[in-house]
Amino acid sequence: MTSNTITPAQLREVSLKDEKIDLIDVRTPVEFQEFHIPFARNIPLDQLDPSQVSAERNGAQRTLYVICRSGSRGKQACQKLTSAGHSNVVNVEGGTMAWDQAGFPVTRGKKVMSLERQVRIAAGSLVFVGAALGFFVHPYWIGLSAFIGAGLVFAGVTDTCGMGMVIARMPWNQVKPCDKTCST
Repeated sequence: MTSNTITPAQLREVSLKDEKIDLIDVRTPVEFQEFHIPFARNIPLDQLDPSQVSAERNGAQRTLYVICRSGSRGKQACQKLTSAGHSNVVNVEGGTMAWDQAGFPVTRGKKVMSLERQVRIAAGSLVFVGAALGFFVHPYWIGLSAFIGAGLVFAGVTDTCGMGMVIARMPWNQVKPCDKTCST
């Protein structure tokens, strides 16, 4: 099975016609807290359980929309859901960034650093440290830079980022339980 896509403008049009739209935002809770589409519910990609989604939908056959920051994690979530037997799963092209840039309503909370930016900072820092240690301490340290470079190539080819998954679990990327239920 493959999933379909929809533009933010098309999703907005659907949302104005249908009050029971089912939209899952697969970003981290901290990213969701920063800003999200008002009718979205947050289920982070690493916690997405297709059987739980089915149970929550009570067998509903209506379209299930999936969104992330820019479309990549949404695509992965759609693949996970369709592989588990969900039909009519639709990814929102361009994600919440495209929705926000189109000027559609969002709920805003506390500003945070995006996960993608955190990964770039961590990867760049590790490459720099590996190169510096390789030059000043011992040439074997260049292996650290090579390892990170290989990881980035793997992430690009597979569209899966191990470093991103680890960083998403760091304490500064977690939301306190009250933050999920308290109004933003």
